[in-house]
Amino acid sequence: MLFLTKLSRIWAITALVLMTSVTLNTANAAQETHLLGKATSKFIDTATPQKTAKRVIALSPHAVEMLFAIGAGETIVATTDHADFPEEAKAIPSIGGYYGIQMERVIELNPDLIVVWQSGSKLDDINQLTQLGFNVFNSDPKSLDDVAKELLQLGELTGHQEKAQQAADEYRLQLSKIKKSNAQKPAVKVFYQLWSTPLMTVSKGSWIEHIISACHGENVFLDAASEYPQISVENVLLTDAEVILQSQDEGNIIGVDWSKWPELPAVKNNHIYQLNADLLHRASPRAILGVQALCAALDNARVN
Repeated sequence: MLFLTKLSRIWAITALVLMTSVTLNTANAAQETHLLGKATSKFIDTATPQKTAKRVIALSPHAVEMLFAIGAGETIVATTDHADFPEEAKAIPSIGGYYGIQMERVIELNPDLIVVWQSGSKLDDINQLTQLGFNVFNSDPKSLDDVAKELLQLGELTGHQEKAQQAADEYRLQLSKIKKSNAQKPAVKVFYQLWSTPLMTVSKGSWIEHIISACHGENVFLDAASEYPQISVENVLLTDAEVILQSQDEGNIIGVDWSKWPELPAVKNNHIYQLNADLLHRASPRAILGVQALCAALDNARVN
């Protein structure tokens, strides 16, 4: 079972929620929008890279995995907290996390490419990097299909086009097989427990929803008002969910004792499954393993 520290739990949930949206308060909305425009205007056009990157800072775990997948792992000179795959990534110095990065270290390392995560990195940091003149590429996949696209883009930027094409082709092949093999299976009502305290789930447009859909699951909170809504146990009980999916994090598992509600089909039939959050929440080629694990859980519910 995977046990995360309190800090990493907060990072994992915060980062996933930030994958597709950042909530701005009224007072800061105009200023934040202005800054965002300044940051994005300086992102590299990957179709015409200025030069082949030899010194890369990767500011997200998924970007690190992508770079290694295309054979560009040796170009990474610094990364971020929780970038722990593959094993070689653990030896790369971390210069920050969701709370921000050490800007002085960035300047010292003098990278020719910085791969940011606009949904998970601090906006002020992104703007400062662009204002300092660094070449910045935003790796922020929103769907399963986007992973292959970004593998190819990173291949162009790092001069690893051939290996990137191979990785993208293999990823697309595996994803296509999964979708085709599950398309005609009976739909299964799924409740994805993103976190227990507060109780949170996923809805339309979220990264996890793309995975549930690939497995022909029926997300019981698909039409919730936000992509990562906070809900109640009572809300879940009204859904007749046939499967409950959780991360393997101990805090998420023990946060709600579902055995108290045997009237819920998922509880009655013992279809509560714990899955590897890294495989599910990181938009990298390993996401295929997460999709396969989720599909296997739904298959169990279909036959039992």
